[in-house]
Amino acid sequence: MATTKVSLAALIQGAKQSPAYLAGLFILLLLAGCQTAKTPDEVTAAFWEALIDGNLKTAKTYATPASRDLIEKEPYLEDASVATGQISIDGPTSSVETIVTLASNGETGKSLTFNTVLAKEHDKWLIDYRQTLINISSLPFNVILRSLQEIGDVLHKQLERQLPFIEKQVESFGQELERQLPLIKKQIESLGQELEKQLDEFGRQLEKPRPPDKQSPHPGAI
Repeated sequence: MATTKVSLAALIQGAKQSPAYLAGLFILLLLAGCQTAKTPDEVTAAFWEALIDGNLKTAKTYATPASRDLIEKEPYLEDASVATGQISIDGPTSSVETIVTLASNGETGKSLTFNTVLAKEHDKWLIDYRQTLINISSLPFNVILRSLQEIGDVLHKQLERQLPFIEKQVESFGQELERQLPLIKKQIESLGQELEKQLDEFGRQLEKPRPPDKQSPHPGAI
């Protein structure tokens, strides 16, 4: 797309020559300013799309300075999709119904519905991520339960991937045990023989006659 550079002096000169030119310039600047301002639902969609893509730097630009540090990569959002619904504006705050559909084995996943909270700062709508996290944590128990089930599915898949490695480790341990088995048998036999010797010695000690007890003289005996 071609761009044209216009100097400030040329703009001023054109404004002096034609008041209509000045009015048109003012309208263009006003429209440009309106185009850069995003509505609450646009900010919400852009924020969650950046977070889903793992682009934390971009996501933080849509959040309030006070809540940016809370933004971090969320593994459960991988390959998810986002949609927005009802918008509520109350002065400098607003909330946008947000529906995040989680991906599950390439199939249609579970959906989480919550309100994304925004605050207006310097005429810009920004995500209040702290309050939004509170809303997410307040989801009904059955939704959280489904999320836990999905986490369990992920752990099960990881276990399945690790299973061949575990089987190899068990097989290696069995082979090593088989190699060590003759030595273990010898050690057991040696221990048995030593125990037998100790028992024989103990038996002989029991068979020896005990020496007679010495009788102490009665009191008064010479």
